[in-house]
Amino acid sequence: MKLNTMTTVPIPLRDLASKLGCELKGDGDIAITGVAGMEQAGPTELTFLANPKYAPKVKHSRAAAILISEPLQQSSPASLVSANPYHDFARALALFYQPPRPKPGVHPQASVAHTARIGEGASIGPFAVVGEHVRIGRNAILHPHVVIYEGAEIGDDFLAHSHSAVREYCRIGHRVILQNGVVVGGDGYGFAKTSEGTHFKIVQSGITVIEDDVEIQTLTSVDRATVGETRVKRGAKIDSLVQIGHASVVGEDNIICAQTGLAGSSVLGKNVLLAGQVGISGHLTIHDNAIVYAQSGIGGDIEEGAIMSGSPAFDSRDWLRAITAFPKLPDLIKTVRQLEKRIQQLEGAQASSQ
Repeated sequence: MKLNTMTTVPIPLRDLASKLGCELKGDGDIAITGVAGMEQAGPTELTFLANPKYAPKVKHSRAAAILISEPLQQSSPASLVSANPYHDFARALALFYQPPRPKPGVHPQASVAHTARIGEGASIGPFAVVGEHVRIGRNAILHPHVVIYEGAEIGDDFLAHSHSAVREYCRIGHRVILQNGVVVGGDGYGFAKTSEGTHFKIVQSGITVIEDDVEIQTLTSVDRATVGETRVKRGAKIDSLVQIGHASVVGEDNIICAQTGLAGSSVLGKNVLLAGQVGISGHLTIHDNAIVYAQSGIGGDIEEGAIMSGSPAFDSRDWLRAITAFPKLPDLIKTVRQLEKRIQQLEGAQASSQ
């Protein structure tokens, strides 16, 4: 799919190289009007090659220039040599496209409590609600239908898309992004069974804390704690449809992919990666730099740097051998039964001869 670009001012390739800190190979006067994927890029657009296995596609691309980790053998297209082509492609994209930013001010149809304190440069859209004693820093953007409950404290450069909500007394740091439908600080799932067999709701008196530079994608819930706090640490990126249970800790720079669920009191270290549909049973620790592959089920602690797969999860290398053997199990069982039958026949023949 072609990437949308909004700038109407072309950027000469040499200027783009300078802005990105890349080495230019080729014609620096080429006017770049936007960025696009390898197969969709046109003769005035920049593309990128992050994975060398796709190098053969370069000669078929119509792109004017390419971000690449090593100089091309051919002279065309022009190239920007980068230590991290994918990162620089993202930076280039930001030069050509910025999402529309609403004008500062409070829309007449917004509701902002008199006791709330909103920093300068904020934009609060129609039908947004800011409760009593809320504190929001500078340059915040609250799109329509955002709700900030009483006593919440939020830092600078906050961006909340429509229908996201921050519950009472929760704390959010600087440069945090909440995509549509995110709920920060909803009640944790806590009930005590009574002697009559009914379920008594446990008041969720704790809060949720979101540290600086966190982004949370659409329809994700980060529950408040029963007591104490749930915390998402600096730089974590949480995908759509993720559940973070009460009193959990998500570590610095974690990547948590879609449809993952963390039961209560899960603790994740730094740089943990959870692929899609991972399930965490709770009250356990996943240590720094661990990787858990998609659809894995985690029922115990994971050591630092481990790579896990399967449900229940175990070492990924063993898991790969196991799934290779799995389709062969019916034949193996058949062979074992044949061997057992043959052994019984041999034992019977031996007993008859004695």
